[in-house]
Amino acid sequence: MHGTAGALIHVGQWLNGDGFADVEHAFVLVGDDELVEAEPGGARLTPVSAYDGRQVRWSSGHIQLTSDQRAAIVAAARGYLGVPYSFLDYAALAAHRFRLPGSGSLKDYVGDTRHQICSQLVDQCYQDAGVHLFRDGRWPGYVTPADLDNLLG
Repeated sequence: MHGTAGALIHVGQWLNGDGFADVEHAFVLVGDDELVEAEPGGARLTPVSAYDGRQVRWSSGHIQLTSDQRAAIVAAARGYLGVPYSFLDYAALAAHRFRLPGSGSLKDYVGDTRHQICSQLVDQCYQDAGVHLFRDGRWPGYVTPADLDNLLG
């Protein structure tokens, strides 16, 4: 991501312990040259061509999936269209990272509102399909774009 939003995500990931990874966004490819990506105003369908000329890492070849799992991930992603995110999603990440009192309540609130940042959306879609990307049992809201990138090696 470019501009202020990308810079803020860089800082947020650094504060979260991810360093200054040059990874600020994640999305789910849903076929027909479209992807589902989380945006503040709500998850939306976007043409893959919107990322022409940008460095994109794809999970194919890194994460082995069955046809049924792929179909379930796509169905989950389409089911989250319109779901927004807010500052509180990032606050939940920071509160967890710094082990602040009340971080569990913030996590519960964000979970109840169904808000999802981009990396949370991706991890949640995989979990909805029965695929757990991380073996540590983390809540999808604690997954950052850098975590997903690290998973791909």
